[in-house]
Amino acid sequence: MSLKQEFELLRRVPFFAEIEPSKLKLLAFMSERVAFDPGKRLFRQGDLPDAAYLIIEGHADVMVDTPGGPVTVATLGANEIVGEIAILCNVPRTATVSAKDRLIALRISKEPFMRMVREFPNMAVSIMQELAHRVESTNNQLSAALAEVKQLRETAGIAA
Repeated sequence: MSLKQEFELLRRVPFFAEIEPSKLKLLAFMSERVAFDPGKRLFRQGDLPDAAYLIIEGHADVMVDTPGGPVTVATLGANEIVGEIAILCNVPRTATVSAKDRLIALRISKEPFMRMVREFPNMAVSIMQELAHRVESTNNQLSAALAEVKQLRETAGIAA
């Protein structure tokens, strides 16, 4: 993939839409195109953050470890970014991400990613909006799951 193609990919992602073309070209230049076979991990929950990944082709499963085993909480596809939360918060990875099928991604190292966030407030706002949508979705899933547990308990005659 050429630098121009990587630049065009970045430009289509809402996070990067407001970045000056020259800066976006630099980010594309500093990024690395990587490929993962089905089942291969991009990173594991608890790992230290070193990069974010922009999915070019394929899908990635986002899984969280639970006492009952891993639970898939999302599946991401083309033009979606993953791994940015740990970078932004400077905390260990909050989930394990694996290729669901053949996955091609652009690996954006931590420092260039953070430099763009600092230099372009609109990028930071876009990231906050995306994270807010994810929290809302998670809250909706949690509410539905709690309602289902409550219904099952009532059906089984178990006190809450």
